[in-house]
Parts: sequence; C-alpha cells; structure tokens
Amino acid sequence: MSVTDRPDETTTAPRWTRYVAVGDSFSEGLWDDPDGRDAPQRGWADQLASHLSLRRTAAGLAPLEYANLAVRGRLLRPILRDQVPAALALEPDLVSVIGGGNDMLRPSVDVDGLADELERTVVRVRATGADVLLGTGFDVRDSPLVRATRARVAVYNTHVWSIARRHGAYVLDLWGMRSLADWRMWAEDRIHLTTDGHTRVAQAALVALGLPPERDDWDDPLAPLPPAPRRDRVLADARWLREHAYPWARRRLQGRSSGDRLRPKRPDPTPLV
Repeated sequence: MSVTDRPDETTTAPRWTRYVAVGDSFSEGLWDDPDGRDAPQRGWADQLASHLSLRRTAAGLAPLEYANLAVRGRLLRPILRDQVPAALALEPDLVSVIGGGNDMLRPSVDVDGLADELERTVVRVRATGADVLLGTGFDVRDSPLVRATRARVAVYNTHVWSIARRHGAYVLDLWGMRSLADWRMWAEDRIHLTTDGHTRVAQAALVALGLPPERDDWDDPLAPLPPAPRRDRVLADARWLREHAYPWARRRLQGRSSGDRLRPKRPDPTPLV
C-alpha cells in the first residue's frame, strides 16, 4: 500500500519506465529457480518487473527497462553504500531498496542506526525524482531458527513505515502477508522463499505500488495439511541442521558470505519484452 496520496494507478498503465532493484538474496530471488540451480535466480522483483512491462506494452507504451543489483548475503549498509549509488547512476524512476534481514540475524545489530542510514538513502533517492519501494521484514514467530529476531524485526518495520510516510515511499508489507505463514511458501533452508512464495510477493508488490494484482487470491492462506508424523519432523530437522544451518554457521565464523565473489545478475537496465 502507499502511505501518501498518489495518482490512481489502477486505471492507467504503470508510469515507471526504468526499475532497479537493490538488496540481498530476497531481491536476487534465491530459491526461485524454475530453470535449474545453475541458472540466474528469478524472484519477486523479476516477476514484478515483468508485470509492469506487460501492462505498459498492453497500453501501447514502451516496455519497462529493468536492472537487478541485489546479491545474496549482503548486509544493509553495503547495500546502501555500494548498490544504491550504482542504481542511481542508471537513472531509474523506480528503485526497490529492501534489505536488513541478514543484519537482524545478528544479536548486536543497531536497528535504530540502520534505520537512520536507510532514511538518508531514501531522501537521496527521492531527491532524484525516483519513487522508492521499501519492504518490511517477515513475521518469524513460527520459525524456530529466527524467532529470537522477531522483536528486532518489528522495531525495524516501524521505522520503515515512518520513513515511508515522511518521504512519500511505497511499502511492501511482508509482515502482513498471511500466506507466508505457511511453510509451503518456504524453501528447504527455511529462510528463503519458494517459487510460489516469490510469486505471491510479486503480487503484494503490485498492490503496494497501488496497482491491481494479477490474481485475487494472492494472499489467501493455503488449505491446511494434516500434521506430519513426529519421526518425519525429526528427520527433516536433522537434514536441515546438516545441510543448511551448519554451513551457514561455519561461514559466519569464518567471516564469509554466500555472496562473496558474486556479481549482480542483471547489472544493466534492459527492456523486458
């Protein structure tokens, strides 16, 4: 939803001509890999760009130009310091600045300090005339892995909404998405979204920008499944610890990131036809 008065986007083609996404694995689209793990990841930002471009071309306008500078593992400060200036050099009129999830995993994170830096960045982007799409964090109350971060995420979300109100930004409200409370929306690592999860977030992004979604059931909860047998849950937890939690903890101890030596998958704005 928009937090300021905006033109009625529901009856016109999207006005944006060049969209640049910055962020971490969420905006890179990690685990949304319909073409295989070795192909570039496709996520909600890519789907949003496609929707915007299709609506523009259907109205007889030029297709949207799109770049994605997000890289997995990035903390918020490097996103703001490195990716945002690179994004502004591309002269976009829409920039999504969504990050902070990796920061919230650290107990010593300075949430208020991060919010101050985010606000300065939003002011900088808005001064160019570009619109800004921010995003809240997920509600992690049902996640044994990151439930301890819930209070930090809630404080950060409050800052995001306040920043958006003060500077006329849009907000992708991930905390409020009911469908994301279902584990079927989450990948094997229990931190990133599945393809269906990314698809639903793309719909939420359209709504956040004041546009009608492609599907009315984008946030409907899934039909409940019967509880899994305890043995299956124990085996799944053990596999997750071995394949995901342990490698993540080892990288943390070694000061490494999953995104080390990775470059943005779509560094140049190109038309989406």
